[in-house]
Amino acid sequence: MRAIQNFINGASASVSSGRAGVVFNPNTGAQQAEVAFAAAKDIDKAVQSALAAFPGWAATNPQRRARVMFNFKALIEQNMDELAHLLSSEHGKVIADSKGDIQRGLEVIEFACGIPHAQKGEYTEGAGPGIDVYSMRQPLGVCAGITPFNFPAMIPLWMCGVAIACGNTFVLKPSEKDPSVPVRLAELFIEAGGPPGVLNVVHGDKEAVDAIIAHPDIKAISFVGSSDIAQYIYAGGTANGKRVQAMGGAKNHGIVMPDADFDQATKDIIGAAYGSAGERCMALPVMVAVGKKAADEMRERLLVEIEKLKVGISTDPEAQYGPVISAVHKAKVEDYIRIGKDEGAELVRDGRGFKLQGYENGYFIGPTLFDNVKPGMKTYVEEIFGPVLQIMRAETLEEAIALPSQHQYGNGVAIFTRNGRAAREFAAKVNVGMVGINVPIPVPVAYHTFGGWKRSAFGDTNQHGMEGVKFYTKVKTVTARWPEGAQEDSSFVIPTMQ
Repeated sequence: MRAIQNFINGASASVSSGRAGVVFNPNTGAQQAEVAFAAAKDIDKAVQSALAAFPGWAATNPQRRARVMFNFKALIEQNMDELAHLLSSEHGKVIADSKGDIQRGLEVIEFACGIPHAQKGEYTEGAGPGIDVYSMRQPLGVCAGITPFNFPAMIPLWMCGVAIACGNTFVLKPSEKDPSVPVRLAELFIEAGGPPGVLNVVHGDKEAVDAIIAHPDIKAISFVGSSDIAQYIYAGGTANGKRVQAMGGAKNHGIVMPDADFDQATKDIIGAAYGSAGERCMALPVMVAVGKKAADEMRERLLVEIEKLKVGISTDPEAQYGPVISAVHKAKVEDYIRIGKDEGAELVRDGRGFKLQGYENGYFIGPTLFDNVKPGMKTYVEEIFGPVLQIMRAETLEEAIALPSQHQYGNGVAIFTRNGRAAREFAAKVNVGMVGINVPIPVPVAYHTFGGWKRSAFGDTNQHGMEGVKFYTKVKTVTARWPEGAQEDSSFVIPTMQ
């Protein structure tokens, strides 16, 4: 049985707790590894390693830090196939999707390679008589990341890439469900020239999370996961004086206008709803059709495409999506399907009971489609996080805008239309953090920033881009004067730069 250990100070590290979790292969339902769970003293060991490494790494000039990030990027690319197969074996997503997971993380590493420019401060010459003012962006110290199961490469790279490039050291606690890729990434970071202690990986459950929240030497926490846990970490972290950015759940809507390109919208929605078995915070699980004609036509088109979908094991090159992460999550999604039917939504296609020949114990769910979903239904209010698409019907654009705007989540939203004026109005009015116009999954590129609104995000700073640089640095402003000749008399008033 493969044993997955913590990675501290550049090497594999055993834990003191004696506790461990089970890592399954979602394709078969069989256990494939055991992951050691860190206790509070193990978290402290990782933090102390990061704390010891911080002064030297922070003092390393930005060009040299960037060279390590360049090397790190190259090594990830060289090991792409190994990482993708490892990721798929623990998560269940198909190989092509795993490579996409890694590539989106790599794009943030590419951004981090430009840290000498991104971390520059501001300078004003002659702000007053003989006075110059300049600012510096300095690293915080030891930072921590707590990441979810659905993107075991991308989200850790989003967090640690920017944090480390800015001169911080990092303690990463990935999901215990698919922990191997984050450990492998930490090994590659050392191979890239990263000093031991700069990037550490610890595993565990709530005990590890609580230890991170409480640790006095951790200056900032970045989190992605469910909204309830995001709120818990934000409240606990800020109460302990830490910076916290905590990204929560989502219920993303796709608005289909009567003038939309229905062929393209259908393909986009199918991919966004069912890709990665719907286990994405930027999935598109709700389609809002404006007008009966659009709704009826899109329903028929979606059904045709759903019948073509191939659900298969992760290594099947023809499969569009694979299993969900665990037996527990499979049961949860199937229960949501039952609830949706009981609530009165029309279950057009039921994915429960799906069995893949030869992999009957795998955690597979067939593509599911509901129609006539109403705003008050539990399955609409809550995040299902599975291969379930819900159709809602609106009479006007205003009614369609109101649905995502009034929802508890505000991560992403999309509109499908040929009308520029409608798209502009939609983008301006909708109460959601990330907007796509004929783009079903509007995840911003790495040099912009990722973050939702309402219960999709807690904290004032988003992930990656310049928002990430701001989160992982503190500004120091210097006002300098170099007087010549006789000293001026003492002043007892606040300077005004006149």
